[in-house]
Amino acid sequence: MVDAKKIPLNIRHHLLWEYDLGKFDFDKSAFVVIERIIERGNMQEWRDMLKYYGKEEVLRVAMQSKQLDKRDKNFTKIYVDSEFNAT
Repeated sequence: MVDAKKIPLNIRHHLLWEYDLGKFDFDKSAFVVIERIIERGNMQEWRDMLKYYGKEEVLRVAMQSKQLDKRDKNFTKIYVDSEFNAT
């Protein structure tokens, strides 16, 4: 059985433009990845982020982030608990 969490996120390169995504560790860099997707990601990236990290981790990062503004944090809470992220 393949561990789905170990499959790298399929996100647009410009979200993490300063990193080499071929060598990027999505687990160790969860905070920056989640912040970038919340700030600039499209809906597919949001869905993939939730599958990869899980709702609890996304909410934890969003609420602890000093980078995200109040609007981004509030939207994240609403979206994570909504039906929009159903696949």
